[in-house]
Amino acid sequence: MNNYGIDIWGDDNFIIEDALVKVNSGSKPALLSIVKEIRTQGKRGPLLLRFPHLIKKQIESIFQNFQRAKEELEYQGNFQAVFPLKVNQFPNFVKALTEAGSNYNYGLEAGSKAELLIAMSHNKNNAPITVNGFKDKEMVELGFISALMGEDITLTIEGINELETIIEVANEKPSPTPYIGLRIKLHSLGVGVWAKSGGINSKFGLTSTELIKAIALLKESNLLDKFTMIHFHIGSQITDIGYLKKAIREAGNIYTDLVKLGAHNLNTINLGGGLAVEYAQNSDNRKVKYSLSEYANDIIFMLDTIAKSKKVKAPDILIESGRYVAASHAVLIAPVFELVSEGYLESDLSLKACNPPLIEELNDLYKNINARNALEYLHDALDHLNSLLTLFDLGYVDLLDRSNSEVLGHLIIKKSITLLQDQNYKELLHIQNMIQEKYLINFSMFQSMPDFWGLNQNFPIMPLSKLDIKPSRSATLWDVTCDSDGEIAFDPKNPLFLHSIDLKNEEYFLGFFLVGAYQEVLGMDHNLFAHPTEATVKINDEGYLIENVIESASILDILDNLNYDTLQIQKILKDKITSSPLIPDYLKVKTINSLEIFLGENGYLKTVK
Repeated sequence: MNNYGIDIWGDDNFIIEDALVKVNSGSKPALLSIVKEIRTQGKRGPLLLRFPHLIKKQIESIFQNFQRAKEELEYQGNFQAVFPLKVNQFPNFVKALTEAGSNYNYGLEAGSKAELLIAMSHNKNNAPITVNGFKDKEMVELGFISALMGEDITLTIEGINELETIIEVANEKPSPTPYIGLRIKLHSLGVGVWAKSGGINSKFGLTSTELIKAIALLKESNLLDKFTMIHFHIGSQITDIGYLKKAIREAGNIYTDLVKLGAHNLNTINLGGGLAVEYAQNSDNRKVKYSLSEYANDIIFMLDTIAKSKKVKAPDILIESGRYVAASHAVLIAPVFELVSEGYLESDLSLKACNPPLIEELNDLYKNINARNALEYLHDALDHLNSLLTLFDLGYVDLLDRSNSEVLGHLIIKKSITLLQDQNYKELLHIQNMIQEKYLINFSMFQSMPDFWGLNQNFPIMPLSKLDIKPSRSATLWDVTCDSDGEIAFDPKNPLFLHSIDLKNEEYFLGFFLVGAYQEVLGMDHNLFAHPTEATVKINDEGYLIENVIESASILDILDNLNYDTLQIQKILKDKITSSPLIPDYLKVKTINSLEIFLGENGYLKTVK
């Protein structure tokens, strides 16, 4: 059985039972059952399923591991965490997040005015709010309003000019003033495509010289007592903890020196995000080289060691790990709409009475291939096929000969792969790359998985059913946009195999996992495909509840979001139908009604089932 690496990336959240993918919680419902129930409501196209229990699981794992590490090492500082809203601002996620984190005083991080308003309105139990990113006076004033509301808010300064703005607003506004954090620019770098978040040339933060200047400004303005936090971030998806340990050493020494410079209320080091998620579907492609337990142990041990060696109070620890909390909670499920096969059947052959010798040899290879000679005949067939294509280019064989050579070559490749599929031939992967089945999937890559398109970020993919049948087709996935980049190509280093299916008689759904972080908020309306229909699924021991179903935006809504005058569009179309001499009068009203129905539906493809 092919388990599609679920034991590597699944974290025991999903399991395979009865040849189906099931949610490993409570009654263990099959994803396919949930999808079919939602589709009974007339919903078509892709579905995004949210599982709030997985958000809670991740939050609990973080806090429990840090609490265990604190107790084992007798660490005197506190631990806190906030969720960076840039990772996922969708309301059904944020509401579930704040509810799941309420017992842990789990807070929110904002990087814009809109995100800060979300944090101010959705934060629970006076959990911490941190504000990162560039700020103007208006955003600083929002921070002061939050403090007046009684929120535990820290404005993190990215540059001296922002500190000057805070001082200006503090002189204008009544108390209380928000807490102040300083983002420090480390020499330490991260890893991967986000490495530029760290280093001396990073976009954000203060250099050592600017830190000293900031302390002086805070003293002059009588705001030094509000300086409580330093912050750094060396990038998302830190797969090797060695990079983080190096950054912690640097930040820990900056912290102790700032305390000795008179910042006596400085009590927190904000380590930013970066706690990694494993996306690999096979062991050879594993990226994450540490566990959550190791992550917590290393952070606490290192900061405790630095504080003791410098004889200062151990700092409170705050992290902003968003990907780790959000990624697993959402699953994108999309139906296969069509198989765009380049395969051939024997009926496609049009052999002549007298064929070129190489075609006769290909035909003999096809008729006589068996398990014993399959590899040898496969090599011969590939050689003959290449020779015939060359002869066609030189004008020695005609188009019909070329067609017969392609049909016979592909038939031999398919037959040999079937005969050799139980053998461990690595070269078969490269051969299967030549005869991929193209699965047209009813979703938009650019809307639902932009990180695959933009960053080559792989996501676990697997069918929801038929998991007791060995998949035999090397699969390339095409989305429904008219863009050639909307493709997940078959990769011999990370191969995806799917089943042969008859779409006239059955449906076949694929699940795309770990898409809960960044993908939704970065998704773009390429070809005007909107966010998929979403639903929240709450699971208990008796079954499950489907809540908060939000259907994908209608075509009219999408056009309205682009500032089209949709009323004018409808009027123009109605007038054109009414005045068209090609439409009989008795059909005009029916045509207008049909058009109104189309405009009220989403833009994804409609299947018959």
